[in-house]
This record gives sequence, structure tokens and C-alpha cells, in this order.
Amino acid sequence: MAKGLKLTQRTVEAAVCPPGKKDVLLFDNETRGFGVRLTAKGTKTFLAQYTVANRRRRSVLGTFGTLTVEQARAAARTLLGKVAQGADPVADRQLKAEAAKAAIAEGQFTFGKLIEAWVAAREGDRRPSYLREAKACLVRNLPGWQDRGANSITVTDAVRALDAVKATKGVVAANRSLAYASAVYGWAVKRQRLATNPMRGIERPGREQARERVLAAGEVGAIWRGCSMLGASLSGFVRVLMLTLSRRDEVASMRWVELDNPFDPTVWTLPRERAKNGRAHVVPLSEPVRDIIRNMPMIVCNPFVFAGQGRKAIAAFAYAKNQIIAAMEEDEAILPDWRFHDFRRSGVTALAGMGFPPHVCDRLLNHVTGAIQGVAAVYQRAEFMAERKAALDAWATLVIAAAEQCKGTDNVVHGNRISE
Repeated sequence: MAKGLKLTQRTVEAAVCPPGKKDVLLFDNETRGFGVRLTAKGTKTFLAQYTVANRRRRSVLGTFGTLTVEQARAAARTLLGKVAQGADPVADRQLKAEAAKAAIAEGQFTFGKLIEAWVAAREGDRRPSYLREAKACLVRNLPGWQDRGANSITVTDAVRALDAVKATKGVVAANRSLAYASAVYGWAVKRQRLATNPMRGIERPGREQARERVLAAGEVGAIWRGCSMLGASLSGFVRVLMLTLSRRDEVASMRWVELDNPFDPTVWTLPRERAKNGRAHVVPLSEPVRDIIRNMPMIVCNPFVFAGQGRKAIAAFAYAKNQIIAAMEEDEAILPDWRFHDFRRSGVTALAGMGFPPHVCDRLLNHVTGAIQGVAAVYQRAEFMAERKAALDAWATLVIAAAEQCKGTDNVVHGNRISE
């Protein structure tokens, strides 16, 4: 049964599927045809509904969390505007799907087109960062497949290609290529676009070694100071990434609506739709993080705190790291191999040394399992917010102090030490 009400961030956040029902539709009483589908599993999917030739059509716009209500409303208005001009977006999409099926028979459905079809079909169901990463990985690591017919690639081709990736780019790149290609082909088989998945049953190219790099205080301070070479968005992103101990893509796509108060934030709530483990994560913000966010400009029509071009979030991660490295070289700071993800491991290692218990560090990292496991984990629902805030405050104090200690070109970082 469809119901009507004003759809806002608050009403959609609070809305749930009634007990005993598989799903329910809620329609906006402001924009006719704009609605959200709530399921018993907790998913919330925006849609636009319209009627053409006495036939009801529904077009999926995306999921709540990936899109804000206003972004979804704008997308609905655009789609419904096309309908008012005589278009039928759902029928057009179906025609494209039929054309793709016909192309398979004609051998025109290339691996490159298969990737594009998979990305388009998964929009709204998968994190945008995951789709970008998967597409880039397959294009980069399997360039010889892009113009080949998707149904012409055999198991032997796949094994040889993955072995080549392993030999030239390493085990991690080969494993990721296998995982993403398997997902793409698996989807095509389930949708009856292809008959077989050549990736099925292939052994992973190799075992990945867990990265153990822990940045010392001096190294963290040198990276913090190196951010001064970056613009406001990239500098703020890297420093907030470091201080919150969150994941790169989660921070890069931080939205103003996720903050309790965008003008003076104290808490950032990462929705489960964007969290890697599918679990909502509340992050208490230390004063340096609050100060960074307070000074970030709000860009009209861009929902992201760390705004990129147009309506996108920043994504120039490699550029940011290279600029930081260049700044550290000017400051005569030399660091061995480091990555943005090292901030998480380094932060909790430092906090453990300060006496913060493992279960608090687990919560900081939004890890589902940790020190409290088994039956105790089922009943232990405490989020340890006070302890987590104290931990992040302590970590911020350490980082700022380390950055201050790194001032001057006479400080050179050697491995895990600072020498004067």
C-alpha cells in the first residue's frame, strides 16, 4: 500500500517497513511520483513513478544514504520532466537491454561493454567508490580484453591473464582482478546475458600478506605538515582522515547532512549504506577536526564536505600523496613506504600504548568483531562513546604535538625516529 507524506532526511531515516510486510511504498506529497520503497530487510530505495499509455512505470533512482532526499527528489523531477515531454525512460532502458542481448548473439558485447552494463545495473546497490574501483581495476589490469567479445574469454584466457597481472603488478592486483571480473561475469550469467562465467572455480593467484606498517609520531607529524602544500579540500580531507581513523573513501564522501551540526559539528554519523561493513558508525569529532570542518566552504549544489568538481567529492588521492611527499622533501623529511590506510593501524597502535583498551579501538575502527566476542558480543551493545571521544582527543593531541616537533628543516625522519 502506498502512503503519502513529506519526504525529508528525518522522515526517511525514521521510516520502517511495517511488521509482517515484505515492503511498503511511501510517496512524497510535494513532488508527485517521487517515493521511497522500504523493505523488511531495512533497505530504502528512492524511485520515480509515472504512467504512460495506461501503464504504470517505476524507475529506481538510488538508495538512501548513497543519495540524500533532495538529491533523489531532483533526480525524480528530471526524470518526470522527460516524461512530461513524451519520453518513457523505463521503456528506453528496456530497449537498451534488449539491444545488449542482441549484441551478444552478434559478438558485439565486448568485455568493456559488459563492465559498463554491470556498473550501470549496480548503481544504487553498491557504493560508488566500489564501482569506480572495480571498473578502474579491470580496465587497468585487463586492457587486452576490453574489445574482445565477453563470451569469447575462456578459463584458460583468464588464468593466463591473472598470472600476467601477478607477475607484473603483484598478488593483490591479481586477486582484485579475479574478484571484480568474477562479480561482473556472475551478474551477467544471472541476468542471462552470458551463458558461462570463465572466472568460476579459478584459484586465487596468491595469498596476500597483511600490511604491518605503523607510522611513528614523527612520521605522522611530517605528513600533517606536508598537507600545507594542498588546497583546502585535499588538506582538510587528509587531516580529518588521519584524526578520525576512518577509511579513505568514507571520509572523502563525507556529506554535510551526516554531521549533527554542519556549522559547529561534534559528531559525524556514517550511514550503513556507505560503511564498508554495512554498519552505521558514529564518530565523535576532536576539536582539530571540528575546526577543519568549520572552515570548509559549503559549495552550492555540492553535498560533500570535501568538495570536488561539479557535484562530486574529491578523488585526487594519488595527487594529494605526491604533493605531501614533495612538501616533506622540501622540509628534508624522508619517509619509507606509507599509505593513507596506515593512519588507522598507526592510530590504534599509539592509543593502545597510551592504555586505551582493545574494545574501544575496535569501535573506533568500526570493526564488528574484536575483543568482545561470542555470547558477550550479542549482549554488549555499549558504544563506549565517552571512551572513544577521549581516545580520539588523545590521538589528535599526539598528532598536533608531533607536527609542532617537526617544524624546521633540521628535523629529518629516519624510519621510525626523529633526529635533530
